[in-house]
Amino acid sequence: MIAQVDDLDRIMSVMAAAFDPGFGEAWNRRQVEDALVLGKCHYGLAQADGECAGFYLSRFALEEEELLLLGVIPQQRGRGYGALLLETFMAEALARGARRVLLEMRQGNPAERLYSRYGFKQIGTRPNYYRGTNGQQIDAQTFAFELHGD
Repeated sequence: MIAQVDDLDRIMSVMAAAFDPGFGEAWNRRQVEDALVLGKCHYGLAQADGECAGFYLSRFALEEEELLLLGVIPQQRGRGYGALLLETFMAEALARGARRVLLEMRQGNPAERLYSRYGFKQIGTRPNYYRGTNGQQIDAQTFAFELHGD
């Protein structure tokens, strides 16, 4: 899926606001463009008060879809946009034929509460995967959720 320029601008705006630069988790514009141009990548946007409140970016392969990024701007957090994006992502992944969704995040990421609420289970750890700008090394945690169509 290739993003429209306006949508790419929205994604990058949320990315700049939502991801703590101290952990280097945000992608640059080129990385997002390349992912979308290569195919099998998908995105969704959440709108609030005429602005983009959040987005997700995912990649489909075989019967699995990986949630690459999900971000909500700070002033819209706690209002259900993360849940809306996650529910949309999972429904669209199921429609594309995914039977399982995966995600990876920095240990200590507050978004873990959201994923746990939806039934994601930790299936692995990558020791010292993330490196903070202060040199701190942080583990990455891998989570999975089995999708079931009704």
